[in-house]
Amino acid sequence: MERSKKVVLLCHCILNSNTKVEGLAKNNGIGKGIVNLLIENEIGMIQLPCPEFMCYGLKRWGHVKSQFDTPHFRKNCKMMFEPYADQITDYISNGYEVLGVMGINGSPTCGVERTCQGDWGGEWTSTDEWQSRLDTVEYIDEMGIFIEEIKKTLDDMKIKVPIYGINFSNVEESYEIIRKILK
Repeated sequence: MERSKKVVLLCHCILNSNTKVEGLAKNNGIGKGIVNLLIENEIGMIQLPCPEFMCYGLKRWGHVKSQFDTPHFRKNCKMMFEPYADQITDYISNGYEVLGVMGINGSPTCGVERTCQGDWGGEWTSTDEWQSRLDTVEYIDEMGIFIEEIKKTLDDMKIKVPIYGINFSNVEESYEIIRKILK
């Protein structure tokens, strides 16, 4: 059997929903469906690290993009992606097709078309304004921090790899993205 010579990079929680913020990962049905489609089409999968998990672990609260938009977090995202950028370079130089990077829309780090933002932060017990802060959280049409750093790294290396956003709340839309990648 010959290799397909096709690979895709997946944001961490597509393959491992256990790293998501507690309460956000009800099941990993979409992840399982994506993986099955990729396996059926003999596409190699590369799992990217989860910057949120690496920095804050499992006991973290949900965050918004502005909380991760720091020089330190961006530098760590860039460093986490560098070995994967090297893999992409090696695959391409050896005749493989890198079909894309799949992010998670809505994520403050891995969002592609959408991320969450708001005036979020501070000590919960020191203010009566926690509900008004919570009310500022919204989805905006921007990339998350990790995806921005991935895009910047690939652009700097002059490597053209598409980046797709998976929507965990819309199964059919997510599968349609995979089908588009496979064409």
